[in-house]
Amino acid sequence: MTTADRAPRAPRAHPPSSDPAHRPLVVHGGPAAPRSAVLFLHGGQADGTRPPPLLNLPALRMRPFRRAVTRAAMGEAPLLASVRYRCRGWNGAAADAARDARWAVEALVADHPGLRIVLVGHSMGGRAALHAGGHPAVRGIVALAPWCPPEDPVDHLRGKPLALLHDVRDRVTAYQDSRAYGERARLAGADVEFLTMPRGRHTMLQEAGKWHRTTARLARAMLAGGAS
Repeated sequence: MTTADRAPRAPRAHPPSSDPAHRPLVVHGGPAAPRSAVLFLHGGQADGTRPPPLLNLPALRMRPFRRAVTRAAMGEAPLLASVRYRCRGWNGAAADAARDARWAVEALVADHPGLRIVLVGHSMGGRAALHAGGHPAVRGIVALAPWCPPEDPVDHLRGKPLALLHDVRDRVTAYQDSRAYGERARLAGADVEFLTMPRGRHTMLQEAGKWHRTTARLARAMLAGGAS
């Protein structure tokens, strides 16, 4: 039995969205009583308070990653879910995408106590995943071409497995910023793996299969608590 694109109940400790029609968490499928989950966070932009459009290309970009995670599953497949942002931008100190990511993690745990979660985020979604990665239920973070400003915190990632994948030719988010973030996180106690991807730039379209397979392998290993 699987679930299909529904929004689980929100944890009482977190305020609901101001828009009652908005579903910050969408569950795509998985076992009725899952023990693990992979939560996907797509990209966005630096600023923008309008909601993402219905034809949301950054969200569509994550679909093949979900399929790859399903194919790579050994034994019981994880629950697959995505964050649906209230705003398409990060919006400075408001950090709207990070707030949505934290809400989504809390909602998953409220519905499924004891759930093991891996966060997979691209670009702005990678930044949001890194911000939300300190939650006790999060077993690891896979950040794809992430946006990693030098002022972002890392201390909350102590003891967490963290993989950063980036193409040096990315012209949207900086490869060197990802490397610097990974080194700061390593010094803070995170278990960091940095992978230089041979092609793909920011959109991850060139050699897309390598991005998908590598992400699925890392997510599976993090959920299992073993080496990749």
